[in-house]
Amino acid sequence: MMKDNLEKLRYPIGKFSKPEVISPELLETWINTISKFPEYLKNEVNKLNEKDLENSYREGGWTVRQLIHHCADSHMNSFIRFKLALTEDTPTIKPYKEDKWAILADSILMPIECSIRILEGLHQRWTALLQSLDAKQLKMEFKNPESGKIINIETAIGIYAWHCNHHITHIINAKKH
Repeated sequence: MMKDNLEKLRYPIGKFSKPEVISPELLETWINTISKFPEYLKNEVNKLNEKDLENSYREGGWTVRQLIHHCADSHMNSFIRFKLALTEDTPTIKPYKEDKWAILADSILMPIECSIRILEGLHQRWTALLQSLDAKQLKMEFKNPESGKIINIETAIGIYAWHCNHHITHIINAKKH
């Protein structure tokens, strides 16, 4: 039971599950989630004080501050992966150690506003890129060397819409502690 509870705290909206069919409507919903993420994030954190930013959604989990900086790190990496997939033939992406990035000084000490600004500009560009893609581009792929999986752009859009919702939920849960 304890393992189930930990899993629910780690994945409060569940893990990403690729649908059988990715319809244009679903893709539009995912892109809208990515587009609106900085606004949703700002709405969740706008009244938090420094002490609140040190709250975590679970014991041993990242603080709200670390989550916000992680989203900037992760989404910058993802944007680059999308661009690589769109300009190269199934490139192998460069993974990064997100757990180690989350304990670097910029993730534990810096004000959240710098990462929110990054996310605002990045998501504007990312949304413009995603909205411009045609059916052929949505099928372009990259390879993740850690999992060995080849992921196409349309699936990666879903993964990152999930990622946005996943961490917004973590922040909401941390605010309750």
